[in-house]
Amino acid sequence: MDEHVILVHGLWMRAFTLAALHRRLERAGYKVHFFDYASVLSEHDASVDKLVEFVRSIEAAEDPPHRIHFVCHSLGGLMALRALRKLPDLAAGCVVCIGSPLRGSAIARSIAQLPGGSLFIGKNLGVLLEGFERWTGKRPVGAIAGRLPFGLGLVFGALPMPHDGTVSVEETQLPGLADHVVVPATHTGLLFSDEAATQTIAFLRNKRFHHAAAA
Repeated sequence: MDEHVILVHGLWMRAFTLAALHRRLERAGYKVHFFDYASVLSEHDASVDKLVEFVRSIEAAEDPPHRIHFVCHSLGGLMALRALRKLPDLAAGCVVCIGSPLRGSAIARSIAQLPGGSLFIGKNLGVLLEGFERWTGKRPVGAIAGRLPFGLGLVFGALPMPHDGTVSVEETQLPGLADHVVVPATHTGLLFSDEAATQTIAFLRNKRFHHAAAA
């Protein structure tokens, strides 16, 4: 299978935190790549440009991939969608956004209002506050949301139910998505959830989630 998957991590994390997903996707037959960036210290536009360059380096291989997919956690979903705006001629593929606040993050807004809060979130605050109004690209995008409410949401009380402790299900429901599914996991737990991994593979293969298995 000449299909590549680029893994993009979220805020306050690094690439190795997606190791469980990496293993699952490799076992499913994909060629998997970690994309790493400084989610707090690096300017958002610079990180997006770095992702674009990373994708181009995969495209430039001696045997160009038949498809290039993106699997992203949290902020990583916003990164990938913005990068795709700069990659109009990219090989076919899908995007799976796992726990991504595609419509903007209420938790980020609450933290930013605290003394020093904007520094704590870092250079990606703007995109986390803004989100997207709609996905209008040609590439199919699917979103997986969690519904176990344990995390920052308990501290700040800024999230409507259901939520994964950090991102509400509503924040993941961006108009223009090809599909959406909710699984029983916390925000960080989504990275280790067997169901989230199974649903990710289903979307990469079929451009749809397996709703019969959704809890």
